[in-house]
Amino acid sequence: MTFPQQDGGRPRLPGGQDVPVPQTEFRILGPTEIWTRGVRVPLTAAKQRTVLAALLLSPARFVSDLWLAELLWGPTPPATKSAQLYTYVSRLRRSCEPGVRLVRRHRGYGLILGSSRLDWKTFQRLAEQGRQYLAQHRYAEAAACLEPALRLWRGPALADVTDVLARTELPLLEEARLRALDHRMEAVLALGRHETALPELTRLVAENPARESLRGHLMTALYRCDRQMDALRVYEQGRRVLQEELGVAPGASLRALHRAVLLEELPGPAAAEPLTLTVRRAGCAPPAPDAAAGGPRNAADSPWNGLVPAMLPVDAPGFVGRRAELTRVVEELRNSRSPYRGVVLTGAAGVGTSALAVRAGHACRDDFRQGQLYTDLRGEGGRAKDPLDVLGSFLRALMSVRGADLPATLEERVQLYRSALSRRRILVVLDNASDERQVRPLLASGPGCRVLISGGRRLVSMEGVRPVPVGRLDDREARELLASRVGRERLTAEPGATGRLLDLCEGLPLALRFCATRLMARPQWPVAALVDRLERGEVRPDEWEEGADELWTVLREGVMRLEPPLRPVLRALARTEPGSVSPACLARRLDWSEDRARGALEALVEAGLLEVVAGRPLVGAVADGGTEAAPGGPPPYPPAVAPPPQDRYRCTPLVRLMARGTAAVTDGP
Repeated sequence: MTFPQQDGGRPRLPGGQDVPVPQTEFRILGPTEIWTRGVRVPLTAAKQRTVLAALLLSPARFVSDLWLAELLWGPTPPATKSAQLYTYVSRLRRSCEPGVRLVRRHRGYGLILGSSRLDWKTFQRLAEQGRQYLAQHRYAEAAACLEPALRLWRGPALADVTDVLARTELPLLEEARLRALDHRMEAVLALGRHETALPELTRLVAENPARESLRGHLMTALYRCDRQMDALRVYEQGRRVLQEELGVAPGASLRALHRAVLLEELPGPAAAEPLTLTVRRAGCAPPAPDAAAGGPRNAADSPWNGLVPAMLPVDAPGFVGRRAELTRVVEELRNSRSPYRGVVLTGAAGVGTSALAVRAGHACRDDFRQGQLYTDLRGEGGRAKDPLDVLGSFLRALMSVRGADLPATLEERVQLYRSALSRRRILVVLDNASDERQVRPLLASGPGCRVLISGGRRLVSMEGVRPVPVGRLDDREARELLASRVGRERLTAEPGATGRLLDLCEGLPLALRFCATRLMARPQWPVAALVDRLERGEVRPDEWEEGADELWTVLREGVMRLEPPLRPVLRALARTEPGSVSPACLARRLDWSEDRARGALEALVEAGLLEVVAGRPLVGAVADGGTEAAPGGPPPYPPAVAPPPQDRYRCTPLVRLMARGTAAVTDGP
């Protein structure tokens, strides 16, 4: 059995500082020693060391003469035991500083240490602090406590005392050391230091072949070093040892670990330390000092240094409904066997895909302890963010690098991003995605990573992600959302106006929150007043103040992405009365061909600004989207022949409400 070496047996704290050494220091984690002012006091007799160790292991308690005699001489002590014991105690008194008192009381002796230090007590304190940090998933702090604690061991504890004392007390001390070793290895592996831990773990398992926790750590380190077969071999060796020596099978934890290694489902480190990036260019001088930071640019200057990314926005208060969609998303993100790399949420503008994405991300936070990356892919003014800039922010968070050290091209950043995520378990949330070209470079390719995308467009060609459509809230959920903000009493007082308001919003959460904000800001308004203003088209962003900011941005973003020929189509539909229209009817209105009109309508559906309603035979007037015969001409179909059904299209209520009062929306910039 080997132990780490150190200078004079002193532990070092994080940062390399020595633990302050008092005037008198007692050591039992190895040879039993007394150190005074940095000088070792000689203890030549084994029985004298046994008395000292017995008193040190019983702090604040008196050890009886009978027990001390049994420790010194076994069950048959000599007749002069009392005199010899007194001699050993007297020698110990002379070896200690004045601050240490050896007291005689109740036919026994007690050692009062005062300000002196005992390595066993220091070890217990550091080991317990490390255990608490480990339970809180603060792995770096746990390792910083457990490493100096284990350095206190200079060899087997109680190495030079009588056999009776060693047999009695050594198992407790040795179990504490192994438990601290187990905790330290758990912290080290969680930090991603599996390569450096591998030699020590190999030695520890060889010394303690029946300790399953250490064997499990060795299997984890081997697997993360791409040595899957060696990890399986270590399990098989342990199974044979347990069966042959103890007649038992491996425990549930070790069996579960073996299964994860076998199926290649073992996750990466729980809190991998940030990678450092050093850029070297041929023929270039070292980077110039950063004037703002007052030194060279390096990972230590990064504000992300030592942090695990947790970028998710605050969970939306008053979240209502979406139980089925939320369950599907969370189950898919947690499913390590799924063929999909993530989920894409699709729906019309204002349907609440962003709020659902944030809620699902928070529900899965404990499943992705190595970090959650988030970005809103919609920039200022509704313009789509450049993936190059998004990757820069992600890499700074993951690798703690300064912007000057990042690769300049998109391809290089993508490769670095994928390498950083290859052995981690991280959730990437991409909110308000515009199209596949923006999203593809940001997909996490690591086996333990998942991506959650929200956007109005249907990312039909995006492979490897599971689409989850998000529809409108039903009447009960919409009423609950309004009541959670406005109050049930206010809605109950005007049931008719509340019903009209719900009809206008048609289950769109963003429209409902917009109206609720207005009612909250105008407590003197009846609900009917707001409904009348909405129905008359009196909606102006400058009037509605901050309550319309998100609503206006969402709508304008969808319109800004439209090709110019599509804007008059949207204007014509948004300013008509609620109802649906067919491609044939729109073709006549705009003097287009029917195929061109159908293509325009489908493009608006793709943008999330129109919706398709069930097809029906084309009958009726132009006002409701039907066909119209030319004056004096024959009907479009013979009376005996039923016209074929066609898809019909209608504006979403959110688009209609905003566009009726604001020409700039549908006219474009």
